[in-house]
Amino acid sequence: MLVANSYDRQISDAARVLAEGGVVAFPTDTVYGLGADIHNTSAVERIYTIKGRPKGSPLPVLISDISRIGDVVSNPEPFAIHLASLSWPGGLTLVLPTRLALPDALLQDGFVGVRVPDDPICLRLIERFGGPITGTSANRTGNPPAVDAGQVRKQLGSSVDYILDAGRSQLAKPSTVVRVAGTEITILREGVVSPDAIMRTWDEFRAARSGV
Repeated sequence: MLVANSYDRQISDAARVLAEGGVVAFPTDTVYGLGADIHNTSAVERIYTIKGRPKGSPLPVLISDISRIGDVVSNPEPFAIHLASLSWPGGLTLVLPTRLALPDALLQDGFVGVRVPDDPICLRLIERFGGPITGTSANRTGNPPAVDAGQVRKQLGSSVDYILDAGRSQLAKPSTVVRVAGTEITILREGVVSPDAIMRTWDEFRAARSGV
């Protein structure tokens, strides 16, 4: 298992690049991600250019701990908090309604995607930077996600300002994406976390709330 302390210099350098408005590629528990300061509009827009990603396809956000969900989501749904407490850190992205003033590139119809990754180096990077960062996959749109630094270099080359090379991603598979809107639970993308497990959790949550 990789230990974050072994990569302290790289983490510091990557955090500095983020603070200066750059774009960083970094490992997560699923695949390598592309990170930028979510409040730096020009940096976020660069990610669309780097990936060749169409506008209107929002970028997910990574936070360091469930306690930081309020940085991006206002009044999260009770089930969202319950599901996050069971699944984070881990391969589940929750798409939740928010009323916070976030960049348009992160939002779709008032919803934002957020996740706490289960990777010590990634978490250290977010903490060192001091705030949420984008967490979209480090690849050209339409190509397979990169699962190591070599694949990032092959696909994205010098368009990325810094690559934090920490070997192969643990799972090499994207996160599951779930939209939670009141009592409506929608699986938007299958990935690491089983959709069946999510829906079982939802059924158990509803039963507990109703006293059944």
